[in-house]
Amino acid sequence: MEAIQSWVSEHKLTSIGAIWASAIGASLAYNTRARTPLKPSLRLIHARMHAQALTLAVLSGAAAYHYYEKSCSKQENVDNA
Repeated sequence: MEAIQSWVSEHKLTSIGAIWASAIGASLAYNTRARTPLKPSLRLIHARMHAQALTLAVLSGAAAYHYYEKSCSKQENVDNA
């Protein structure tokens, strides 16, 4: 688990891009199997919207984690001084 966390910490944009691409694929697969009467262009638009929502959630989580990581390191520096 620690190895994955360190890789994601070093490759933040790659991780977010991979999550976005996975969300597009999953949403397209779901909409295709659901047999909705939507045109392929509308399916693609909906998939993009789902992926954007997931990406915003991931970016918000990454920002919160970055803030938490920074505040912990500042507190360690104060404790060590």
